[in-house]
Amino acid sequence: MKTIAITRRISPSINQCELTHLERETIDFGRACSQHRQYEEALKSLGVEVISLPVDPGLPDSVFVEDAALVLDELAILTHPGAASRRPEVAAIESVLEPYREIFRIQPPGTLDGGDILRVARRIFIGQTSRSSAAAIEQMKAIVEPHGYQVLGVPVTGCLHLKSAVTQVGPDTLLINPDWVSKDDFPGLNFIEVDPSEPGAANAVLLDETIIYPTSFPMTRAKIEKAGIRMVAVDADELAKAEGAVTRCSLIFSG
Repeated sequence: MKTIAITRRISPSINQCELTHLERETIDFGRACSQHRQYEEALKSLGVEVISLPVDPGLPDSVFVEDAALVLDELAILTHPGAASRRPEVAAIESVLEPYREIFRIQPPGTLDGGDILRVARRIFIGQTSRSSAAAIEQMKAIVEPHGYQVLGVPVTGCLHLKSAVTQVGPDTLLINPDWVSKDDFPGLNFIEVDPSEPGAANAVLLDETIIYPTSFPMTRAKIEKAGIRMVAVDADELAKAEGAVTRCSLIFSG
């Protein structure tokens, strides 16, 4: 079975992206596109088939494809993004997923961003943030619990999404910023804490036993390497200005 990653080219209107916790800085469009291509090449180097969707100039945040869906082995769930400007992004993702999975949808008034969803084996952790609501968490439970998944809401402070604060870097290991999310909400798992000087360093893409990780966080990167975790490093600092992280730039599933 192959691993597929949906990506999407960066919109030239990226500088009109939604922002919640960061002050707006000018994003160098050309540099951002170059870094995004590097990210796609990193995925390909790990044996992933990349489906790159065309640019949509009218959707500034559309490069962040992860926010539009959750794909499990049994089904796919289209989200209802918390920012109204992002809801038109979902249609393009739906068209790609339809051949692979039965499709379910989060219905309004529930709101959910994929960046708030962290799946670890049969547990699905959902961040309780300004983008993802309790109503959506209840809908998620109704959809996935019949398939043997457990859904757990997780309080998040200080950042946009759950996966800004914690991501998986090994079978039972999470990379975490404990100032933004509590370890107590992830029982039975091991942790690598980000360096305190790099609060945004908790976001990594895990593929088998290797992670894709930004070059911007050298102190945390050293801690990850010391733990023996294999890594492909990529430049990602331009999209970080859009509150973007490496996980948000792909939607990964088994095809």
